[in-house]
Amino acid sequence: MAFAQPLLTLLQRIERGLDAIIQPVVFAGMAALIGVITLQIVSRVLFSAVSWTEEVARFLLVWITFLASTLAFQRGRHIAVTFAVDALPLPLRKLARLAALAVVLAFMIMLIVIGYRYMQVQSFQKSASLRLSMTYVYAVIPLSAAIMAWYALVDMIDVLVNGEPTVAAPEEPV
Repeated sequence: MAFAQPLLTLLQRIERGLDAIIQPVVFAGMAALIGVITLQIVSRVLFSAVSWTEEVARFLLVWITFLASTLAFQRGRHIAVTFAVDALPLPLRKLARLAALAVVLAFMIMLIVIGYRYMQVQSFQKSASLRLSMTYVYAVIPLSAAIMAWYALVDMIDVLVNGEPTVAAPEEPV
């Protein structure tokens, strides 16, 4: 198992790299969403409504939601009830965490497949205002599922190597 720790370190470095890419993308998406909604409100009050703002806001919200969920998953911020698992002795706790991560990994793989199929089914459809292929809108489903599957796989390896998942230090509130 001596080879496992350097491999885990590399995988966790890749995980942090993904995080470093996704976090500013979500931030930029939020800023764009605020800008588009502000434009929508101002244009409705002062002028005639800009037709594409509602559609862009909806698509941005979908992408932000899915991408931000990958960040929440990576940081362990999704809803979890862990008191029963935490009360178990270490070998059973490790087994329970591995089982939970295996279920998550299986679900994410299914979501990748289903999301990709749905993306293909909707590929002929164009959005009403922008005439954008809906493939780009639905692409976030398999993309975010693949990222979360990666995170689950890294967590599984972490549990196997260290017995407990490595938890990053909590971030300071801004």
